[in-house]
Amino acid sequence: MTVRSASAIDLSVDVGPLRLRNPVLAASGTLGYGVEFSEFFDLTRLGGIVAKGLTRHPQRGNPAPRLVETASGMLNAVGLDNAGVDAFLAEKLPALRRFGTAIIANISGHTVDEYAEMAVLLAAATGLAAIEVNVSCPNIREGGIAFGASAERITEITRLVRQAAPRHPVLVKLSPNVTDIVAMAAAAQEGGAHAVCIANTWLGMAIDAERRRPALANVTGGLSGPAIKPLALRMVWQVHRALPELPIIGLGGIMSGVDAAEYLLAGATAVAVGTASLVDPSAAGRVIDGLERYCLRHGVRAARDLTGALEIT
Repeated sequence: MTVRSASAIDLSVDVGPLRLRNPVLAASGTLGYGVEFSEFFDLTRLGGIVAKGLTRHPQRGNPAPRLVETASGMLNAVGLDNAGVDAFLAEKLPALRRFGTAIIANISGHTVDEYAEMAVLLAAATGLAAIEVNVSCPNIREGGIAFGASAERITEITRLVRQAAPRHPVLVKLSPNVTDIVAMAAAAQEGGAHAVCIANTWLGMAIDAERRRPALANVTGGLSGPAIKPLALRMVWQVHRALPELPIIGLGGIMSGVDAAEYLLAGATAVAVGTASLVDPSAAGRVIDGLERYCLRHGVRAARDLTGALEIT
């Protein structure tokens, strides 16, 4: 019996028109702009880097404390602290190009027009592989309700970004803080999304009982890490079952190659490593190695063969 080496396994995947060397991305907001982590591991190994979320203009974010540990997870209320899309294009993107991996810009707008305006600017850039649209932001023209809570707004924003950046794959990062994740994914698909990312953080809070104060200055924040993995897995499975032709990037609590395999089995085409990178800066590299070993151990010739391969009966 011949045992294949891990190098014989094809890890490449296609997320719609976006070709990745492997299905492991660095999630937005947890790897900075990407360059900061290059001293910890070889970023060229990644399937791609989703850069820190961008707004149209520089934004300072929320006051500290903005991060707090929770049981099996973390709450963050950073508030989209970022340098703005112009600085990203002038300074960050050129530095990222040298890593030879897919660079994905994550955009957040407070109005529909801001999404379209940023997409136009990004579409003219060299070396950008795709645009990830974060619809978890508050719509300041509609009382602060998140865009991601409205199927109509998701379709509208997705369609506008597609029109503004017709040559770039458009990924829509959905909020899990909704009653029907399938309806929101279908709305993104209707707007022309090439893929959806499931899911962003769950809204939560932590209290410092000794001080009788919220642990976060913002009071509430987004819960991420292993605590949310069962919830995100369920959503990935639901969306894949309902919309099997729509590629999914799964994220939420991925700490190992086996975690990544679980998301693929549930229906994801690729995964994004987030909170784990804050615990171990080389976590994404470990996930790639672990996924490769999983494939070898189970006789899987190509990572793409795992997508949706969950056996229910």
